[in-house]
Amino acid sequence: MSGTSEGPRAPAGTSPDAVDTTVTERHTERAPAPPATRPAQPQVSAQPSASASASAQASWSAADAAATELRDHRAAFNAATLPMAVVDGRGHVVRANDALGALLGTTAGALADRQACELVDLASDDRTWLAYREVLQGRRSRFRCTRRLKHPDGRTLWAEVTVVPMTGTSAAEPARVLLTVADISDRRELQDRLRHLQMHDPVTRLPNRTLFFERLSVALETPPYQDDSMLPRHGRIGLCYLDLDGFKAINDTLGHRIGDRLLAAVAGRLNDCAESDASRNPGGSRLVARMGGDEFAILVEDSGGTEALTELARSVLAALQHPFDLAGQRLSVSASIGVVERPVAGTSPTGLMQAADTTLYWAKADGRARWTLFDPERNAHRMTRQALSSTLRPAVERGEFTLEYQPLVGMADGVVRGVEALVRWNHPQFGVLSPNRFVGIAEEDGSIVQLGRWVLRTACRQARRWQLDHPDEPALFISVNVAVRQVWDSDLVADVAQILNETGLDPGLLQLELTESAVMGSGGRPLRALQALSDMGVRIAIDDFGTGYSNLAYLSRLPVSVLKLDGAFVKGFRYEDGTHPSPADETIVEAMVQLAHRLGLTVTAECVETAGQAERLRRIGCDTGQGWLYSRAVAPELIAALITARPGAEQD
Repeated sequence: MSGTSEGPRAPAGTSPDAVDTTVTERHTERAPAPPATRPAQPQVSAQPSASASASAQASWSAADAAATELRDHRAAFNAATLPMAVVDGRGHVVRANDALGALLGTTAGALADRQACELVDLASDDRTWLAYREVLQGRRSRFRCTRRLKHPDGRTLWAEVTVVPMTGTSAAEPARVLLTVADISDRRELQDRLRHLQMHDPVTRLPNRTLFFERLSVALETPPYQDDSMLPRHGRIGLCYLDLDGFKAINDTLGHRIGDRLLAAVAGRLNDCAESDASRNPGGSRLVARMGGDEFAILVEDSGGTEALTELARSVLAALQHPFDLAGQRLSVSASIGVVERPVAGTSPTGLMQAADTTLYWAKADGRARWTLFDPERNAHRMTRQALSSTLRPAVERGEFTLEYQPLVGMADGVVRGVEALVRWNHPQFGVLSPNRFVGIAEEDGSIVQLGRWVLRTACRQARRWQLDHPDEPALFISVNVAVRQVWDSDLVADVAQILNETGLDPGLLQLELTESAVMGSGGRPLRALQALSDMGVRIAIDDFGTGYSNLAYLSRLPVSVLKLDGAFVKGFRYEDGTHPSPADETIVEAMVQLAHRLGLTVTAECVETAGQAERLRRIGCDTGQGWLYSRAVAPELIAALITARPGAEQD
């Protein structure tokens, strides 16, 4: 009957399931319906209807096709080069193909009933084991992982294991999954080579910045108990962040080829230092990385403490002090190193690197060729300085600054001659700040021009108000500090002229104070500005005189009216015990006063705190004094009270 359009019939009394079907799926789909009438069967008592015959024929054809498909699938499964196994819901291997047996060094039949997770190492970590069990239980659609397996020939291979549920089984059959194992060793090796190129510096062959931060992040996320012995680790981390001093000059003069050789040689010495440190202080690993340019880092995991880390920094400095012989060039370099050591808990990669970068900057600022340990107090001061710098400009516009005034008193009669305007910052976070907290910052970022203009206008306006409020009293002059950057970055002469015109203050009542280092050696624009101000009638005073380089020859050529002696000379009238006079300081002050007077200058002594100091200054011939003996810096209304209290003043 083979090849007929009807297909074979089952003998009477035979179950269709017992038939060994050979009809392919293609034949089943194209088979026509059986004829309506068939020859009588003498041994059959009842002839089935035409519809019943058609139904039976379809059932036999479907069963035959399913059996054929199953045989085809099993043949493909066994012949496949991809290692595979059918696994039941308990994780046992139902059947495996020859490729999997060969991969594991056994036969396919020997793998039956084995735990699949043991064959391909799926139970070695909790995350992988949980995902695998979820697929077996039907709660996960698929699972894939990469495992490192041992090949029967002894080599190690990387395998990609995939586990997916099998479809097409009936509800009565137990759930099964298909496990496949793909050898990806070649792909993994290529990925490793590419990753090594991406994560290492081609010049020094050290780990680069990317790999450094990857290792740093892992080190900070790893719990303090990590090894099998469960012995507690220190839970600390250390970092030496270093920068070569003067490397740019080598690159610029000798070329990048020599510069690259020098970097490679430095990297070799850093590795030697790290290895030596590991032998002295075993425990955590060390990673030497090139962070970019001439910057390197040595990361110490499980640090033994600050002392051990500073010892490593000292050894690095000592190693780099020895000259390098490169292509006939004998080069010497040094390094500045920022050292940070702290607990892992509460430390972030960003925070650690910020601290290291700040400390490296300190090492550079402190003189280079040295290591500097991170100082929380110094860093807090830096952070405060940064906060002040970022808010200084808007603070002027918000009106957060005020002026206080300290009297300048005649030494001969004790009469208040003038006042010095001292700016204060009413900071919303840090409270009232004195000038030494923010004037330096303002000079650095240029906001001193805006602030200085405000101080000058406010002080002149206040001096004019005192003059108008007390017309019968001699007018007080107002002394205002001027930064040298105000002379360079603004038209100080035009600003002064405009403010004097606005306020109506006489130029002779304005005194501008500049530091000795700013005035001495002035030339060009600053000198012309000072001369123009002097010609206008404004008095020029040299503040803190005696603390700079004191090129006295300039005193005869500069338009200076007043010398303000630095307070250190006045304080030095007595030794540190406070009881014995210091003749040397008194002699120096006397000589400076005599010199100033012969040049037609007046002298003001700062920091006068005792009556004894005032008496000796008066005897020496000092013209005016300023200090706590007379008054601290006070609000403008208190200065008005001093004006009315002067000898000969009318009392209300």
